[in-house]
Amino acid sequence: MPKISILVPIYNVEKYLPQCLDSLVNQTLKDIEIICINDGSTDSSLEIIQEYINKDNRIKVISKQNSGYGDSMNQGLKLASGDYIGILESDDFTEPEMYEDLYNLADKNDADMAISDFYLYWTKNNKTKKVNSTSKYPDKKVTNIKETPFLLRNKTTTWAAIYKRSLIQGNNICYLTTPGASYQDTSFRIKTISCADKIICTHKAYVHYRQDNANSSVKSKGKVFAICEEYDTLTEFMNEHPEIKIYANSEKLINQWNGYMWNFKRVDEQFSDEFLERFYADFKKFNDAGEIDKHFFTKVNKGLFELLLKDKTKFKEKCLKQKVSIFKKIKNFFRGKNA
Repeated sequence: MPKISILVPIYNVEKYLPQCLDSLVNQTLKDIEIICINDGSTDSSLEIIQEYINKDNRIKVISKQNSGYGDSMNQGLKLASGDYIGILESDDFTEPEMYEDLYNLADKNDADMAISDFYLYWTKNNKTKKVNSTSKYPDKKVTNIKETPFLLRNKTTTWAAIYKRSLIQGNNICYLTTPGASYQDTSFRIKTISCADKIICTHKAYVHYRQDNANSSVKSKGKVFAICEEYDTLTEFMNEHPEIKIYANSEKLINQWNGYMWNFKRVDEQFSDEFLERFYADFKKFNDAGEIDKHFFTKVNKGLFELLLKDKTKFKEKCLKQKVSIFKKIKNFFRGKNA
C-alpha cells in the first residue's frame, strides 16, 4: 500500500503534461502511486502517459470516453489505495519535496488533512507569485472547523493538500459529475474540511498553479449554473449534518455569496439576468429561513446584500461598475503595475 495516491485528471494537455508528470516522478517521497485519468483526450496526452508508464511502474492510467472532471476524479478515488490522497491538475507542477513534507506532517499528527500554500505561475515569463493563503492559520498546528471555522474560506484549493483516504471514504465524499461543468472541486473542498477532525496547515508553498491556460467557465449555460449545483449539494449536506452546520453554515454562505458574485461579474451577458434570478432566489431563501447572521455581514457588504433583495436592477448596475474596476486591476497586474 503506497503512502500517497496522487490523482491527475487529464484532458488535452499535451503542452504541459510532461512538466506535471516530471514533477511527480521526481518526488523525494518514493512510496507513491500516480493515477492518471485520461478523460477522452484527442491530442497526444494518452501517448505521453504511456511513455511515462513504460519508465515508471508507479504510474497507472484510467482511459475513458470524455465524461467530465467530476467523473474522472471519482474514478480516480475508487482506484486509489494510498493512506492519503493528493491531487495535481495536469497543467500544474509541484516542488519535489511536496508529498514527503505533507505526508510527514500529516502522519506525525495523525491529521485527516494537511494543507499547504501555493504559487501562481505564468508560463510566458516564468513568473511565480506566492499566494500566502495559509498565513492567517498557525503554522503546523492541528485544528478543525470547530476551532477555526474560517478554514472554510481558505483560498487553498483541493490540489494544495493531502487527505486521509478514510476521511473521504468514511464520509462518502465524492465529486458532482455534471459533464463539462466548472467549480467541481467546491463541494469536495468544503465537505472534506467540514468532516476532518484534525487539519494541519503549513505556510510553505509547493504547487505552481498555471494562470495562462485558463479556459472560460462562463460561455455555456451548463457552466454558468455549475456553481449553483455545487452549493445545492452543500446546502443538502449541511441540513443532513446539523452537528457540522452549527459551525460551518455561516462560512459556507459567505463562500457562496463570494462565489456567486465572482460568477455573476464574469458571466456572459446572455445568461446574466437568468443567473441573477437564481442568485436572488437562493439568498432570499436563506434570509427568510433566518440563516443570514451577524457573522455573515463581517465579510459581506450589508448594503449590497439588501440591494439584491430589494432591487435586482440596481444591484446589477452596481455590480457592472465593480466589474469594470476588477478588469482594470487585472490589466494593471499583467502590465506590472502594483504587482
